[in-house]
Amino acid sequence: MLIRLITHLLVTALLLVLVSYFVRGIVIASFSTALLAALVLGLVNFFVRPVLVILTLPITLLTLGLFLLVINALMLMLTGAVVSGFHVAGFGAAFVGGLLLALFNLIASALLHSRRVL
Repeated sequence: MLIRLITHLLVTALLLVLVSYFVRGIVIASFSTALLAALVLGLVNFFVRPVLVILTLPITLLTLGLFLLVINALMLMLTGAVVSGFHVAGFGAAFVGGLLLALFNLIASALLHSRRVL
């Protein structure tokens, strides 16, 4: 269980660094900053995101779930506000960064959890 958590933290940190290469408004000072940002992002997603999802449920239903992308951007911005050395320039950068992070995370999860059956 602990190994899986550490692996997830490392992968998320690597993905944050990868996202910072693609999104001009996201800056990460070092890999240790990326690790801290990954940890904070995980905590923010665990504690804050569920509250926001419940509070914004009507608009999420109206937009057929697309408002969750806005919530992801807000979580990335909150992480950028808390972690020194991790800077998110604005909502546009956070939105694109959150979208890319979700896409890269989906790909990484598929690669890490795929089991070949011969």
